[in-house]
Amino acid sequence: MLPVRPPAVAGMFYPHRPELLADAVTHLLAEVRPLPPSLPQSWPKALIVPHAGYVYSGPIAASAYSLLLGAHHIERIVLIGPAHRVAVHGLVSPGASALRTPLGDSEVDLAALATVPQVVPHVRAHAHEHSLEVQLPFLQKLVPHAKVVPLLAGLAAAPEVGAILDSLWGGRETLVVVSSDLSHYLPYPEGQQQDLLTTKALLHPSSEDDLLSPEQACGCVGINGLLWVARRRKLRLHLLDLRSSGDTAGDKAHVVGYGAFALFEDDHAA
Repeated sequence: MLPVRPPAVAGMFYPHRPELLADAVTHLLAEVRPLPPSLPQSWPKALIVPHAGYVYSGPIAASAYSLLLGAHHIERIVLIGPAHRVAVHGLVSPGASALRTPLGDSEVDLAALATVPQVVPHVRAHAHEHSLEVQLPFLQKLVPHAKVVPLLAGLAAAPEVGAILDSLWGGRETLVVVSSDLSHYLPYPEGQQQDLLTTKALLHPSSEDDLLSPEQACGCVGINGLLWVARRRKLRLHLLDLRSSGDTAGDKAHVVGYGAFALFEDDHAA
């Protein structure tokens, strides 16, 4: 067990100097677009957020994280994202007691991990992975006291992932955050159309077998697992923001899609 998993993408995906990083997160949260008025007037139970560099996906991620302003009741974040660099089976933990960013350390909830023995440590998979790390500064800013349960997903079926998330579900003290981008490196109009179709499939699935593919979302394993739980617990997905790198800081020749979504346990709008 490592004492700390050090930051791997500070200075690349987000600022490496603490004061600049804190300012960046504060600015992104302050510039969030107006959210849908139909959202339930309660705290979210789960979020789906993108994980690119802040200049590209930060505004979209902030749309989801803005729902956590004042969420002092949250004590644990179950954080799941795709393993981009190392092939893994199932879900793996970082094998560390804390995750570090320039803003400080987030304590890993080792007691929670002990309740899901099928999740095994994989230091190498987590060492250079960005999908979870870029979420931490937002969480450290908004819920600095919360412990994290960091999970990287590889080859795994929705019921397998869903069962693990369900066992970690907890009460109002626990938030689930799934990290995923959407379409990758398509021309702007094509990417926009694909992301709209993906969003439609998420918001209005035709059946329980209607799962996302890696081409639709690189974090599809985590998303599919979350929706497996959501169906059983009767949670509904709400779209918060949908844009691409062509809308934020990139060119329109090859864009990456970003979506922000939230689920609420006391949502009776369906």
